[in-house]
Amino acid sequence: MMKPILSQPIRIADLPQGKPTPFRLVPDAGELERLADRMGVDELRKVKLEVQIAPGPGRDWSLSGHLGATVVQPCRVTTDPVTTRIEEDVTRRYAADYVEPEDDELEMDADETVEALPTLIDPGALLEETLALAIPPFPRSEAAEELDLSAAPPGAAPLDAETVKPFAGLAALKAQMEGKSDED
Repeated sequence: MMKPILSQPIRIADLPQGKPTPFRLVPDAGELERLADRMGVDELRKVKLEVQIAPGPGRDWSLSGHLGATVVQPCRVTTDPVTTRIEEDVTRRYAADYVEPEDDELEMDADETVEALPTLIDPGALLEETLALAIPPFPRSEAAEELDLSAAPPGAAPLDAETVKPFAGLAALKAQMEGKSDED
């Protein structure tokens, strides 16, 4: 795994036991460029992660906060630039007694925010993970919504909405058969 661009590991043992500890990450211009390259987008702007790490309950710890970012990436249809504002809440619970499930299958109601209590928490890695999951995989510009694309082999008519319908062929066959039965 690559080291996070904004890596700032924090030892849990060094955090105060009685109160939450706030963290704020705001990448500079160079870090934004490297982060955009890593994420495979054209540009990142206004990226900010604000979280707090709090002790408890018991020996567990929790992390909560918010990630905001503006992403510019090409439309997958027109290649026009698409700007998306990302606003994601971030929540993790680090359980001291967490046991990794042994089965290949996980329960559907399992809490995905719970993980084993690590020695280090890296807000930079959390920023990259949350951002990577929030970036739209197939951004579309407004111009793409107006496109009416069709394709067909040479000499064939392109499919339209009527011929794509699953029962369109049956309706045509029924009409044809009803027409023949009237002539008989």
